[in-house]
Amino acid sequence: MTVPAISVRDLSVSYGNNRVISALTLDVDAGRWLGLIGPNGAGKSTLLKAMLGLVDHSGSVTFEGQALTGRERARRVAYLPQYLTLPDGMTVAEYVLLGRTAHLSWLASESEADRVAAADAMERLDVTRFAARNVGDMSGGESQRVALARALAQEASVLLLDEPTSALDLGHQMSVLTLISELQAERNLTIVAAMHDLTATGRFADWLALLDGGVLVRTGLAESVLRPDVLEPVYGGPISLLRADDGSLVVVPLRPDAPLPTEPSCHE
Repeated sequence: MTVPAISVRDLSVSYGNNRVISALTLDVDAGRWLGLIGPNGAGKSTLLKAMLGLVDHSGSVTFEGQALTGRERARRVAYLPQYLTLPDGMTVAEYVLLGRTAHLSWLASESEADRVAAADAMERLDVTRFAARNVGDMSGGESQRVALARALAQEASVLLLDEPTSALDLGHQMSVLTLISELQAERNLTIVAAMHDLTATGRFADWLALLDGGVLVRTGLAESVLRPDVLEPVYGGPISLLRADDGSLVVVPLRPDAPLPTEPSCHE
């Protein structure tokens, strides 16, 4: 029997008296991209933090059957938070190179292989030209790409992403998501990404998990999750689905009083 790359069992998280996640159980197979979707407050960010052990929780989270702690988790799991705090006074090149820290022995300095890994990540995220710039001087979109470059430089087998394209313009959104997809195939990465863009999630993720109020509502392929009868009760508004030219689903939120689109939707 194949052991999942990530296994979450009966996970619950509370902030004071507020239960944010309730007895959630979920498996992510190795090499798959799981897209976490759901409205604000659904528990997506908290689930990622619980996977990393950043918040107190009950239940268990294992990686390939093991409960990782400390340095081993830092080697095997890379994390891109939704809200970035970049250290002022550090250059982009220095910051990205920090992604290699977990691979270094005590008091050791970076090797040529570490510098190559960092340089490759910077090149792929199109931030090499910013190498000498202070990270505190970056725009929101530039900071997001730099932070993702650091995560990729870590060369972990699991990548946890919290809104990885929220600060990016449309062109960079697609290029970054395409790059992540390419790296998933090249490195057999296991990815869990919380995303608000349902269309992009359905296009890039292999498997979707819909959360609402800390409860797992449905998991499955885009075809079975991105459906008006599934999404509308969760998001609280009318939704139509269309087909793009490449056959992928396009999620269209509607005004309650708006007429339906004239193009045939995929659920008709």
